Amino acid sequence: MKKVFQILLAIAIVALAYLSYQSINKPLEFGKIKDQRYERIKAQLKDIRKAQVAFKDVHGKYTGSFDTLISFIKTDSMPLVKSEGTLTDEQYEAGMTEKEAVQKGFIVRDTIMIAALDTIFGKEYPIENLRYVPFTKGKHQFKMGAGIVVTGSQVKVQVFEARVSNMIIFEDVFDEYSEEIKEENGNRIRLNKYPGMMVGSLEEANNNAGNWE
Repeated sequence: MKKVFQILLAIAIVALAYLSYQSINKPLEFGKIKDQRYERIKAQLKDIRKAQVAFKDVHGKYTGSFDTLISFIKTDSMPLVKSEGTLTDEQYEAGMTEKEAVQKGFIVRDTIMIAALDTIFGKEYPIENLRYVPFTKGKHQFKMGAGIVVTGSQVKVQVFEARVSNMIIFEDVFDEYSEEIKEENGNRIRLNKYPGMMVGSLEEANNNAGNWE
């Protein structure tokens, strides 16, 4: 009977040690996963912002459609100002400005049209993947919208928003880290923050800031 008790006690000690280890290790493991995914998603949201700003520069507004945005990047062009010539030291000393140098022909400026993809990202950028949330294997897209908000001074401002919730970001590891994900969401909600990653806002003019900035 004594041996049985000793064996059960040993098992209980091992189980307790394992649970203690898990209670410390699991949040650390989730933290590594979270940081890795947030960094990759942050980079993609920044790219969406780049594309949206370029779209607005040409069309005067943002778009809520990835089809429209991607088509613009793939097929449209953007103006690029080329400049030839510079002011000499003598011209600087004489007080000549660049505007005067252009007027007198010392500096020549010409506007050319460059493919948007080449200008913004480079030819090899996988623009078709811009809409898809990393780590979801093409299953989920960012939610994106565009509109107008009126500021406190009654100024109308064009805005856009792109976002993805933590429930999608961590969908494939939810069963293993459900408590950690719920805690992450709860902490953000208590601080009145979006429980996920987003850039821009449809509710306020925030200069297209990301919620990590």
